[in-house]
Amino acid sequence: MASNKEIKRFDVYWATFDPAISSEIQKTRPCIIVSPDIMNNVLNTVMVVPLTKTFIDWPFRLIMSIDGKQSSAAFDQLRSVSKERLGKKVAVLEEKQQEHILDTLQAIFVR
Repeated sequence: MASNKEIKRFDVYWATFDPAISSEIQKTRPCIIVSPDIMNNVLNTVMVVPLTKTFIDWPFRLIMSIDGKQSSAAFDQLRSVSKERLGKKVAVLEEKQQEHILDTLQAIFVR
């Protein structure tokens, strides 16, 4: 569990999404931490975008390479999860990837 570690925005962790209901993403899979560090430092939850190998041509599915593997960031499955669901840290996103993440979040919530 990652609950006692310093968790930062744009870190990628393994997370357990089960139990899931209906169309929620499930299984243990990598996810991108998207909540701001000020929230990550004080709350027991983090906001995450799960990664999947299911590639769908949707505006809110961002294809990216993480740790040498192609993944689809499923912004349509954005959620807040307990830090207790987090496992091993996988990677930290590169600056260009971070910009793409922020652009996509802005497109979802501002436009």
